[in-house]
Amino acid sequence: MRRVIIMGAAGRDFHNFNVYFRNNPDFRVICFTATQIPNIADRLYPRVLAGKGYPRGIPIEPEKKIAQMISKHKIDVVVFAYSDISHNYVMHRASEVIAAGADFWLLGPKSSMITSKRKVVSICAARTGSGKSQTTRRVCEILHNRGLKTSVIRHPMPYGDLKEQIVQKFSTLEDLDKHKCTIEEREEYEPHILRGNTVFAGVDYGLILKQAEKISDIIVWDGGNNDLSFYRSDLHIVVVDPFRTGDEMTYHPGETNVRMADVVLINKVDTAPRSSIELLKENIKKLNPQAVVLEAASPTSVDRPELVKGKAVVVIEDGPTLTHGGMSFGAGIVAAKKYNAGKIVDPKPYAIGSIKEAYVKYPQIGALIPALGYGKKQIKELEASINNTPADSIVMATPVDLRKFTKLNKPVAKIDYELEERSGPSLDNILKKYLKI
Repeated sequence: MRRVIIMGAAGRDFHNFNVYFRNNPDFRVICFTATQIPNIADRLYPRVLAGKGYPRGIPIEPEKKIAQMISKHKIDVVVFAYSDISHNYVMHRASEVIAAGADFWLLGPKSSMITSKRKVVSICAARTGSGKSQTTRRVCEILHNRGLKTSVIRHPMPYGDLKEQIVQKFSTLEDLDKHKCTIEEREEYEPHILRGNTVFAGVDYGLILKQAEKISDIIVWDGGNNDLSFYRSDLHIVVVDPFRTGDEMTYHPGETNVRMADVVLINKVDTAPRSSIELLKENIKKLNPQAVVLEAASPTSVDRPELVKGKAVVVIEDGPTLTHGGMSFGAGIVAAKKYNAGKIVDPKPYAIGSIKEAYVKYPQIGALIPALGYGKKQIKELEASINNTPADSIVMATPVDLRKFTKLNKPVAKIDYELEERSGPSLDNILKKYLKI
């Protein structure tokens, strides 16, 4: 029996265990390690999820201890199981593991993908923040217009009690409160719920799939953090970002996604330099010459433009796009300029707690506030950082309305953005062809 550590971030790591290791007599998983997401380490993957071979559950340790744990527990194999990181970063981790005496593994589709009884459309990305969410919403809209029942299965974000998050179903806004969702979860689930889509998420994606299949003709995989799909796909759409041209060849598993794609969708073509778009097309052709390539935009709109024009504004953006997504700006900055803000106030001097720390950890973040809110304490720090910033109004470009669970002291202009197809075969025709609908 080979002794294993799974390196993760409370998502792909749990899935790999459930699918490949949980009932595998050839391996014994000693622990998970955790990074990227706060408050994951020093917890326990519970017995109810770990299975009968792990009566005490499985500990989750900080990743920084990996070398000493390999030595202490005589580890044979370390499995790398998180996403949106550079190839350089992956190989640094591999070098550390190998030098400590263990093998270094990455699980591929055959070992980690589950087959559904329904047709599956997977929507993935080369990097976080490329525009996957609005692409997923557009695909669901097309399928609904064709009279098909769809369920969205979202990449895991199990930041609470894992025993209570084995299978989660979100059909109403009340479900968000019931499951004590973080800001990041609400950003992904709420726009779907408002459009009448049911979203499933949780920890055990075999059980989740069975529940979704009961109410669906088509399963739509919404792959967060540019991870690979957890399910075998009938159509694999991958979104790429011309503001980060080159990352599709240098990030894991973004490059794998592009190489596996049936369709590569270049987003943001209305705002990105044309030279970057053309170079991105060349890179896609090198990686996957058979892929169908589409161009699309995600134009912004604002509900109260009078709160932007000529005003000093503080901009709030989607958190993951700016942190491990590596972007310095998002839709909020684009909208503030589009609607002629008088001044974009830099909030960094007024930030507190973990929001202030984010600027240190991710120094590329520009003059904006990342909407980080993984728990009550961080939400309070986010609220205080926004309220401390001297501005006339707030430009809020998060997919969820922060006013629902924060008390903000300035008026808000809410930014929205949806996918707009610009060139190439239509998504409608592509779905018809691949799904035979």
